[in-house]
Amino acid sequence: MLRDTLTRMHRKAWISGCSGTALTPDERVFFADERPWGFILFGRNVESVGQLTALCASLQEFGDGQELPIFIDQEGGRVRRLKPPLAHPLPAGQALGRVYDKDRQAGIAAARAHGRLLAADLRRYGINADCIPCLDVAFDGAHSVIGDRALSADPDAVAALGRAMAEGALSLGVLPVMKHLPGHGRVQVDSHYDLPHVHADRAVLEAVDMRPFKALSDLPAAMTAHILYEAIDRARPATLSPTVIADTIRGTIGFDGLLMTDDISMKALRAPIAESAGQAIEAGCDIVLHCNGDMAEMRAVAGAVPVLAGQAARRAAHAMALIGQPSATPVDVAEVWSEYQGLVEAVA
Repeated sequence: MLRDTLTRMHRKAWISGCSGTALTPDERVFFADERPWGFILFGRNVESVGQLTALCASLQEFGDGQELPIFIDQEGGRVRRLKPPLAHPLPAGQALGRVYDKDRQAGIAAARAHGRLLAADLRRYGINADCIPCLDVAFDGAHSVIGDRALSADPDAVAALGRAMAEGALSLGVLPVMKHLPGHGRVQVDSHYDLPHVHADRAVLEAVDMRPFKALSDLPAAMTAHILYEAIDRARPATLSPTVIADTIRGTIGFDGLLMTDDISMKALRAPIAESAGQAIEAGCDIVLHCNGDMAEMRAVAGAVPVLAGQAARRAAHAMALIGQPSATPVDVAEVWSEYQGLVEAVA
């Protein structure tokens, strides 16, 4: 099956957003020509059950009979593109850490249920990949861009909860994407608007920030951080750094899965977008993520990335093989929701 997928997936190494609640005629022509590996949805793309289901179906038309990955950032708390009543009202990751602090087994059960509920909500519409778990460790005094999204200040707790959440999503056939390698928690500025610098030495980064990622290095997909780690590469942020990707992400962390960039249009990357996209691929990222749906930017990114080949194609095929492959045991979503509420509300 993996070899089959590899031979059929002559697609470009990027994930694209789209502009609204339905594809425009220009987008249809563009996506047919440029063949992105997958798509990502945001709040601007969500209006109703029927509309979102139809949009996902229209995106799948570009798969030539093969299911394409459709991503979303649906963590819970303030990072959720689907809001009630379109999805369960799940809290931010910090709530799971509080359960874990009180009872480790209960925390792991809650995190697994969290992943299952996220996946059940997404599969309802045809969304099959979620940018979870957020494995960034919480730090006092850091910028709130991570904040309550962090599962814990304890990297081992982050790893345990993150694995349970990822397993929960995979059990319903939704691909998890752990983020943000090699660690976003201690930044002082928001990478959506500026380039954060991390000054911690490498030994500290390995012992704390990278620890959850190393523990979960067997997961199928991950996202880079647009952060400059001065102890590793003083000139380039992780997304654009061959040193960070080869020595730290592939080496120290040991991750050999599909590596995608964070949104290439974020202001932390100051070069023209085509240049950033090309540099990310050259640095060792497998896939470039572009989110804002701006056609001029999409054309620039599509023109800067190659067709998937070699190791990148192998990793992409492995990730795709997990999509839509739920466990054999059916999941009673109402039962999972009831269990989840009992676990989380007990420490609220």
